[in-house]
Amino acid sequence: MSAGAAVQGYRASATLPVWAEVKRQATRRRTQLALGFMVLLPLIILVAFEFGGGNGNDDNNGGGAFGSLVDLATSGGLNFALFCLAVSAGFLLVVVVALFCGDPVASEASWGSLRYLLAIPVPRVRLLAIKLVVALAYALLALLILTATGLLVGTLRYGWHPLGSTVAAAIPPGQGVLRLLGIVAYLAVIMLVVAGLAFLLSVLTDAALGAVGGAVLLWILSSILDQITALGSLRTGLPTHYSDAWLGLLSTPPQVDDLVKGAIAAVCYATLFWSLAFWRFTRKDITS
Repeated sequence: MSAGAAVQGYRASATLPVWAEVKRQATRRRTQLALGFMVLLPLIILVAFEFGGGNGNDDNNGGGAFGSLVDLATSGGLNFALFCLAVSAGFLLVVVVALFCGDPVASEASWGSLRYLLAIPVPRVRLLAIKLVVALAYALLALLILTATGLLVGTLRYGWHPLGSTVAAAIPPGQGVLRLLGIVAYLAVIMLVVAGLAFLLSVLTDAALGAVGGAVLLWILSSILDQITALGSLRTGLPTHYSDAWLGLLSTPPQVDDLVKGAIAAVCYATLFWSLAFWRFTRKDITS
């Protein structure tokens, strides 16, 4: 009799159901706070515009590539949602994705519950796969909540108008929605790099803060290196090089060359990091 048949009724596929992990993560305070802040941020921005007179012309914006979006933010719900995404993409979304993907395994190890999960027994590959899928789902949910809230409050306050563009004519609302969804989809793909890196670090350490912070710091380091023009073509290999390529969707016609390059690079980086995470986890001694 095989070892798998030694225990009647045992099925590896029945251990650690996806919904059990979804509910488990939903009860975590960091999940509730992160998703709650995705709702709160557009409201904070809205209040800031109201107290600031609705525009940033007095300071000439000074926001680099995104500064001119401030002028458009109060011209309609689509533009307000776009602004919320623009100001969040560089850091806030990175932190949130790193939090969801860098915490699950490392926190289980720090609590000493990881070895008990494996003793149920839950196959290591299944355990890691379930945690990764749920973490990615919550990260995507956070992005969608931010976008939906920004679109809702922006439309209620500023109305439903064409999507403004700093490099071309305004985009009709119908097409604007599709462009906005395209930007959300691209940001979701780009954030896979952060998700992969945070998940790998979560497997390598028992400190959740180290996994989350490490992923964020490495992303920031890549962004800094990308600004050093002396590196020349080497910068194209950095995971953050195409992080702002979504701006091409605001032109007419859309500029998608960098979008394609960025998406391919992000998927390759994420796949590499996840592969390393699974390889390491299936071979490491679980002592906590």
